[in-house]
Amino acid sequence: MTQLKNDRLIKAFLRQPVDRTPIWIMRQAGRYLPEYRAVREKAGDFMTLCSTPDLACEVTLQPLRRFDLDAAILFSDILTIPDAMGLGLYFSEGEGPKFERPLSSAADISKLGVIDPSQELKYVTDAVSLIRRELNGDVPLIGFSGSPWTLATYMVEGGSSKTFSKIKALLFEQPETAHQLMGVLADSVAVYLNAQIAAGAQTVMIFDSWGGALSHQHYQDFSLAYMRRIIDQLDRDHDGQTIPVIMFTKGGGLWLEDMAASGCDALGLDWTVDIGTARKRVGDKVGLQGNLDPAVMATSAATVEQEAKRILDSFGQGEGHVFNLGHGITPNIKPENVEALVNVVHDYSAQFHN
Repeated sequence: MTQLKNDRLIKAFLRQPVDRTPIWIMRQAGRYLPEYRAVREKAGDFMTLCSTPDLACEVTLQPLRRFDLDAAILFSDILTIPDAMGLGLYFSEGEGPKFERPLSSAADISKLGVIDPSQELKYVTDAVSLIRRELNGDVPLIGFSGSPWTLATYMVEGGSSKTFSKIKALLFEQPETAHQLMGVLADSVAVYLNAQIAAGAQTVMIFDSWGGALSHQHYQDFSLAYMRRIIDQLDRDHDGQTIPVIMFTKGGGLWLEDMAASGCDALGLDWTVDIGTARKRVGDKVGLQGNLDPAVMATSAATVEQEAKRILDSFGQGEGHVFNLGHGITPNIKPENVEALVNVVHDYSAQFHN
């Protein structure tokens, strides 16, 4: 077991004392970096980049060479599980992910089984092992998966959707079939995240990107319940270390108390929630991650610094905060703004920690 040289992130997620607020950025390995674009061009297509461990490792490490970030996050995609289930994932330029064989009937869903990560997704666990070795304990490695609900939206719609009309019709008209789909996805996510932990991930995150599109009852029944099912199955203690679990529902501000009671260690917040108010609502049950509006990163360094300070002031004194954006960083920003953000978070936050 390699001792972490920088364990701020792990401690903050577990609400333990740190010297300053740690920071990482969703999609920190991505198109805003010219070195990423060079590797992406070399790979030829996105899935080759994801499924080639050496290349996935390289792009995972790129932002850490530029910025004093407190974590690395595995470079992969949330749709690896449905791809492993045989739905035929591909990416159309300018249109996002699509599936060659989306789920169009109850019979399609009944054929699905829980994945075996050691077979269908070995390229992911191989990448995790390689990244962990290359990090050499400098910072922790974050593994992740999409939530069952979010994965199901793509699998039934066949790609991205604005209305989610097909998957919502399934919830309303065939709830038993919908529960069957969510169950096999939840169990697949659990074994997938456990495989990432076994390979070297030191914290894991569940991305519920489309949970905020659901009604209150459907969120409880078809999203949150299945994220709880995942959390209940995770290996939270591995190699003598506690593995924090982060839950992130974009648009989930209505349900913070319910999410905090799920068994996770930390909640990711999008930018629509005031982090100080969120802290009062969840108390000391969980840590909080977030939550700068990603659009701020396309402005000036001075504005980035001002908005970061506002969030740090809102969270206030004490432990349990990991700074991040409220969603993934976009391609149209200057890398210099990331440097400004990381520096101001580290420098300004020291006053909030004893």
